[in-house]
Amino acid sequence: MTTLFISDLHLEAGRPEIGVQFLDFLSGEARDADTLYILGDLFEVWLGDDDPNPYYAGMKAAIRELVDSGIPVFFMHGNRDFMIGDEFATDTGVTILQDPELIDLHGEKVLLSHGDALCTDDVEYQRFRAMTRNPEWQAMMLAKTIQERIAHALEARQGSVEHGKSLDDEITDVNQGAVEALIRKHGVDILLHGHTHRPAIHEVRLGDRTATRIVLGDWFEQGSVVRWNADGPRLEEMPR
Repeated sequence: MTTLFISDLHLEAGRPEIGVQFLDFLSGEARDADTLYILGDLFEVWLGDDDPNPYYAGMKAAIRELVDSGIPVFFMHGNRDFMIGDEFATDTGVTILQDPELIDLHGEKVLLSHGDALCTDDVEYQRFRAMTRNPEWQAMMLAKTIQERIAHALEARQGSVEHGKSLDDEITDVNQGAVEALIRKHGVDILLHGHTHRPAIHEVRLGDRTATRIVLGDWFEQGSVVRWNADGPRLEEMPR
């Protein structure tokens, strides 16, 4: 059996082609999988589990159908959908993971992460990340109306775009020291993450040994998936 890993779909009604491919994936290949892991940024923005957005409701229903068919689905928060909570988990049947999360796959210890916590050179973003993961900040946001949250999200998104334009590519990528420290801390040989939208497989030299860092791509132009079976992981594109 094959375990599937995806991330960074950024689902929203304004990009219907991504949603169509995702629904086809859920009703097709995912039905034959052992497990599906979604490593963050499934949605472009998540305002809270009480958001009545009908487009997102359809995606939730499709995930629920996959879970009800007998395929376990695990979800990790990204930097766009960190407000996903217990109600979403109940509605879809997914299990929410911590970041990072250590799993055992075919006898190997694999560390999963969304990846944004590794981008430590972007100090301003890391401050924003710490603030938005604070339960008190999230409770404050959830106390606002949906319209107020939409306005806040639009303002934050515009700020993020402007901030990104001012940064070199190296700053928005992971910090090599942070990667090495995380791998050493958890004693693993494989780290799998998304977030950077730079799909690749990297060697990480740790002095006396070499680890592997696998990076999932986004779904803006085509799908990106890691298919992992007894023969090991394969990072592959899924043409649209």
